[in-house]
Parts: sequence; structure tokens; C-alpha cells
Amino acid sequence: MIKNISAFAKFLDQPILISKLNKQMPKILALTGVFCLSCDIFEKKHKQNFNNKEKKESFKKAIILSTSILSALLAPKIASKITKRKPLENLCSIQKENTKIIDKYIKEKNPDKQLLQILDKAKNTILNPKEIKILQEKTKTHNIFEQLIPSPKNIEAKEIFSEIGYLSIYGAVPVIGGIGGGILADKITKDDYKKNITNKINEGLYQYLANIFMCNIGAGGALAILEKLNVKSKSVRAMGMTTGIILTGVVGGSKIANFIAKNIVNPIISPNEKPKERKPEAIDLCLHTDDIATVSLLSGLKWIEPVLPALYTISGYKAGIGYRN
Repeated sequence: MIKNISAFAKFLDQPILISKLNKQMPKILALTGVFCLSCDIFEKKHKQNFNNKEKKESFKKAIILSTSILSALLAPKIASKITKRKPLENLCSIQKENTKIIDKYIKEKNPDKQLLQILDKAKNTILNPKEIKILQEKTKTHNIFEQLIPSPKNIEAKEIFSEIGYLSIYGAVPVIGGIGGGILADKITKDDYKKNITNKINEGLYQYLANIFMCNIGAGGALAILEKLNVKSKSVRAMGMTTGIILTGVVGGSKIANFIAKNIVNPIISPNEKPKERKPEAIDLCLHTDDIATVSLLSGLKWIEPVLPALYTISGYKAGIGYRN
């Protein structure tokens, strides 16, 4: 059982799989966006007449969702450029490196027919868990398995806040894109966009501080303490980061966001309007799925990184529509 779990974990860690998922993410997000909008229109048509007001609302949602998705896809490039972080390796370079490693191994070790077939496949395509298990068992005396599918490495203390900076910029881009998309949607549909700006900014602050930035700070702070204490266990580090996320993000982030909305955003933009206090909801707890991604990434698991645009798109979209409970 443990060997099967290990094989599945290694299946997810394959550089080729990560690179292919990263390459397909624009298509996945685009199709998901079209599906969500189609469901929204389908539901409205069956509940009531699809009048001009409903058409306008669906059009606005389409604009906001498009800008949120586009921003989320651009986010890793922007964050990598600002923080000078190395982007995910492209598929061609991984395949070339795999071919080089495997050809050298075959020449030196003369593997049996079954292993040879798996190695030939590993040059360019994704191995299934069963093949990974066989590869691992048949190459125990050689480091080729580690070369093809490197084990996750714990981030060192000096790297922690560099990674936190990258994730925080990454999360900010879709939120800003969502707010911009929301304002654009209001202007195009000739709504009173100025009236809705406050809610969009306040929701954007809530999404960023409560669901992204403060969670990253909490996870990074906890990881820095554990690193100082020389804790190497991945499970203990994951639990520590999760505790940091709950204390600083879920609890502290919402309070900070509401404080800024009440004392800065509303007095400047809408002085005559009393700000609505944003309370955490079940949907917000679902949004903390991206914190699992943060914990995974800080634990050295790379397979989660291509999925981040999908998770951050939700925060951008909610900011764009100005959701306030």
C-alpha cells in the first residue's frame, strides 16, 4: 500500500507531467470559463425570461471572468520577472535532458526488455504509477530514478521569503486584473461604475489579504521558525504552516481587510457610504484550497504550481463582481 502511494506521489512529481499541465492550463481555464458562463445562461433561461438585464449581467460576468483568467495566466511570468525566480522548465528541455540521462544509463547497464520499454517511454512521455514502481524497483542501485523524478526538497531559510514574495505577487495580479475587469465591464454596459468601485476594491483587499497574502505570511513565518528549529519532517512542517495560515490569514487577514475598508478605502472613495463588513463564509473556506497549494509549494512539491492560476482566478472574479456577502 505504502509503495503504491509513493508511486502515485512520484507520478505527480514527474517534470514532464508538470510541464504538460502548465502548457495546457490556458486551454483548461478557457474551457472552464466557457462552461461556467454557459451554465449561468442556461440556468437564467430556464428560471425566467432571458431579458436585456440578464443578458447585460452575463456579458459583465464574461468580461470579468476573461480578465481574471488572463491575469492569472500572466501572473507567474510577471511574478518570476519581478522576483527573478526561475520559471517552470519547458517540455523540450526536459525531454532532451531525460534522453541524455537514459541513453547513458542504457549504454552502461544494458537493462532487460521490460525496463528498456519503460525507459524509452520516459524520454518523452508521462509514466503511469505502475511503470514508476517498476522503474524504481529495477534501478535501486543507480541514481537514475532520482535524476528523472527528483524528490521534493525542503526550502532553506534564506529561500523562504523569496518564495513568499513570488507567491504574493502571483496572487495579487489576478485580483488587480479582476478589479480592472469589473470596472471595465461596468463602463461597457453603461452602469454607474463609480458607484461600484468601492465594493470591488474592498472585496479585492479581502481576497488578497485574507485568502492570499496573510496566509502566505503565516505559512512562511511558521516555516522559518521550523527551519530555525531544524525540523525536517515534511508532515510536521505542513502542520506548522497550516497553523500559521489559520492564525494570520483566516483570522487576521479578514480583520485587516475590514479595517482598511472602513478607515481608508470608504472615507477616500465613498465618504457618504457606510462600508459593509465582510464576514468569512463557507465559500471563503473553499478558497483556502490555494493555501494547500502554498503549503505544498513551500514543502518542495512542484506539481501544484501549474494549478495556481485556476485557484487565483476565483479570487480575481469575486473582486471583479464586488462580492460583499
